Amino acid sequence: MAVPTDIRSEANRAVRATVAALAAMALLATGPAAASNAQDVIAPPPSGVIPVPAPMIGAEDPDNPLAAPPAIPRGGDPARNQAGASETTVEFSDDVSLLPAPVRRMRELIMEAARSGDPERLRPLIGTGADTTRLSLAEVEGDPVDYFKSISGDSEGHEMLAILLEVFEAGYARFDAGGEAELYVWPDFFAKPLDSLTPEERVDLFKLVTAGDYEDMVGFGSYIFFRAGITPEGRWLFFVAGD
Repeated sequence: MAVPTDIRSEANRAVRATVAALAAMALLATGPAAASNAQDVIAPPPSGVIPVPAPMIGAEDPDNPLAAPPAIPRGGDPARNQAGASETTVEFSDDVSLLPAPVRRMRELIMEAARSGDPERLRPLIGTGADTTRLSLAEVEGDPVDYFKSISGDSEGHEMLAILLEVFEAGYARFDAGGEAELYVWPDFFAKPLDSLTPEERVDLFKLVTAGDYEDMVGFGSYIFFRAGITPEGRWLFFVAGD
């Protein structure tokens, strides 16, 4: 089931606000030349394995008064940390049969819970304590399932379940294949240059975001709508939006 394109939940408004604020700060911090360079298209090599783009210049400079402050406690968003490493490569696929068995199983369990229409079905998958799935880039206080429902456009959390389902139905990116920091992230758009997507890829992306969201994210320089990550051992690491 596709997510309706008229979504105006708090989660979407937060994402759009993040795009506008960080894009403005980046332009002020880096000047016209950086704004021009942000539109350059980087074509992937024939192998299909590409270096992940580095973060925006100036966005993490502690000496820059216009730099965006760190927004991610508890060690940061693992996928964003991977994307910030210039030597990291990423592989893209939509073939779930290639996933390690624990990853494939966790994905199936999450999607079954999402299809049920009952957010409570996510509770055993989210976990507890230090291993709790991260549902926000900021610290979540209180019950994680209640939080999940609270960011949905409806009171039952059905919109968020639909988004979660669409995220896991998309292609995925495999970071640091075979390495210590290996991670599987959905959707694959998280690690792709948005301004060079094929028509087919754009259609798939519009299952998740509106055309306006897409233009904002192209201007920002990366996909910042909801994404999810699973470790090779099958731990559901995060389901977050923003940057």
